[in-house]
Amino acid sequence: MERIDLNKRLLLFVILSFLVLSMYGYLTPRKVIDANRTTKESTAIHNTDTKKAPVAEVANSATTKTLQKQAPVSNVSVLATIETSQYTMKIDNLGRISNLILKEKKYEDSDGKPLDVIAKSAIRPLEVRFKDEKLNQLAFTTDYKANVATLDASKEEKSLELTQELDGKTFKKILTFYPDGHYALKIDAPENIEYLITPGLRPFADTSRFLAVRGVILRDALGVLKKYEKGDAKEAVTINNISVVAAVDRYYTTLLFKKSGTLSVVVSPSGVAGKEKEPVAFILAKGNSQLEGYVGPKDWNLFGKIDKKLQGIIEFGWFTFLSKPFFKVMLAIHNYVGNWGWAIILFTLLVKLVLFPLSYKGLMSMQKMKDLAPKMKELKEKYGKDPAKMNQQMMQLYKKHGANPMGGCLPMILQIPIFIALYRVLLNANELQGAPWIGWISDLSRYDHYFILPIIMGATMYFQQKLSPNTMTDPTQKKIFQFLPVIFTVFFITFPAGLVLYSIVNTVVTIIQQLYINKAYEKYKQRNSAKQSK
Repeated sequence: MERIDLNKRLLLFVILSFLVLSMYGYLTPRKVIDANRTTKESTAIHNTDTKKAPVAEVANSATTKTLQKQAPVSNVSVLATIETSQYTMKIDNLGRISNLILKEKKYEDSDGKPLDVIAKSAIRPLEVRFKDEKLNQLAFTTDYKANVATLDASKEEKSLELTQELDGKTFKKILTFYPDGHYALKIDAPENIEYLITPGLRPFADTSRFLAVRGVILRDALGVLKKYEKGDAKEAVTINNISVVAAVDRYYTTLLFKKSGTLSVVVSPSGVAGKEKEPVAFILAKGNSQLEGYVGPKDWNLFGKIDKKLQGIIEFGWFTFLSKPFFKVMLAIHNYVGNWGWAIILFTLLVKLVLFPLSYKGLMSMQKMKDLAPKMKELKEKYGKDPAKMNQQMMQLYKKHGANPMGGCLPMILQIPIFIALYRVLLNANELQGAPWIGWISDLSRYDHYFILPIIMGATMYFQQKLSPNTMTDPTQKKIFQFLPVIFTVFFITFPAGLVLYSIVNTVVTIIQQLYINKAYEKYKQRNSAKQSK
């Protein structure tokens, strides 16, 4: 059995973490839709069977044909403007949300301009398509009429009526806007008319390459999520028992949902020029319908006030089962201290404190293994030709000295999912947008423009490296190990300041723990020496 080296383990852990973060987007499994399924679209438009999980079924030909028709994106005009404390919304002449401009300064784009969440030249929220081909074509060329041109819902709910006359048939959208930012949608339509309505194509407000779910998220009646990202929707499929239909990017969403009951939803490739592979969702409806809607940031507290099931679409990838509890704890700390920077620091300290008993045992075990290395080498030389005998002697040696060859690995293995879970929280949590810490750090969701935090991080990693005993003999390993602080400094230089701050605090606490364990181990050895001398 090979000697277990503390530095080799550390090197392996760091390289694995680096590779996982770099390749995570490629390793994440995407949902595959079975193109061979030919089950027909359910005839029940509003399926309320909540005992069955949603199943993707190939949409029928009539629905597919309707989805292939594109509404015009040029020669449109603003029909109505809605103001709330959070946004300015504009409705175009085809009854769609054409603009959603966020008012808070923290949502300004990189040029310092107010951010418009709605994707341009694409499928817009509240777009309606009819299964009747003739009616559908007429709807694309017939303007809606609005009962008012402007309204202010900043302090109290206000309603807007949009009416479209289609070959003697009246189609009406009644939108009620609330001060908290969401809206209610009531559709009055002839009972025999079948149509589809969409929350729109996902926002394209974030252009970073950081890991985030971008596409369509469906939440079913049981709270299970089904995700479709770019390229996932190979063809139009129907999914029943859905309660929330959301188009999302890193920080923002446009969504429709039902307060009670469920929906049937069609997901298909958008077919929009330049965004053909982007998925888009349409809700199947017939006659009168009632929905709730929202466009804007994925804000945890706001979603809790509107409808708690909306919090389900705030998604952090593979490690959501860890990320969400971490986020909730961090949110609770923030509510107490009032600053996200200090919340990150306190949360990191809490995690290190909880893991310390395990880290203590693991690092003590690694120290024992390091001290046993010469004896292990002797056994290997003595019994090298008899592996069974050598392993037997090794196990006796471990037992005698209370060492566990795997004891030092567990703390490091545990840190990988914890680090990734925190990585996703600090990258994807809208709450960190525009959140200051101290001095020059005015936005924890963006990188440190002065590069002070990455340099501090590199320095603490270098100090931790020097603190750890280096017994490497391989020149290549030595060079890689020596350059790791530099490599990680460069790697983290454009990472959000919040994530770099976490890494600094984590490293500093690890240094303190290592110093403590080194002293504890020296005392342990002195006690053992005293016992043996007696």
